[in-house]
Amino acid sequence: MYRICEEGDELAVYRLVCVLEGKKLDWSSFQKAYRFQLSNPNYHCLVWEEDGLVAGMLNLRFERQLHHENPVAEILEFAVLEECRSRGIGRELFSQACTWAKERDCELIEVACNRGRTDAHRFYRALGMEESHLRFLLPLNEKTKPHLFEGTYCL
Repeated sequence: MYRICEEGDELAVYRLVCVLEGKKLDWSSFQKAYRFQLSNPNYHCLVWEEDGLVAGMLNLRFERQLHHENPVAEILEFAVLEECRSRGIGRELFSQACTWAKERDCELIEVACNRGRTDAHRFYRALGMEESHLRFLLPLNEKTKPHLFEGTYCL
């Protein structure tokens, strides 16, 4: 069942995001971002919990953009444990994210996804999402550069 993230979910969410990114993230940086987002009403993080196990998470940001009439919801991170996939968890988390976005009068929900995550692309298309934009990135430091273009796996 899904629920809103809490402080006690920090380690479980960290592990899911590390799996999503295919690397161990800096714990201190993650904690700062996680705690900031928990206290900010423009972020909503959902987890899916079964028998005490956090099996999935979806992190959502709401923002006003100058080129849209209404707010936009953006999925920032979205991951389900590999052993828990194909059971509808991702669909349920996505459905709740869409409900929240509609309640906040968002005109769309969007996600950027690494080109190498082809299973995730199929998942998003099956949900009715359409490819409409290209995303361009410029690494601003050497630490960021090698990871940006790896084809890691999500969902």
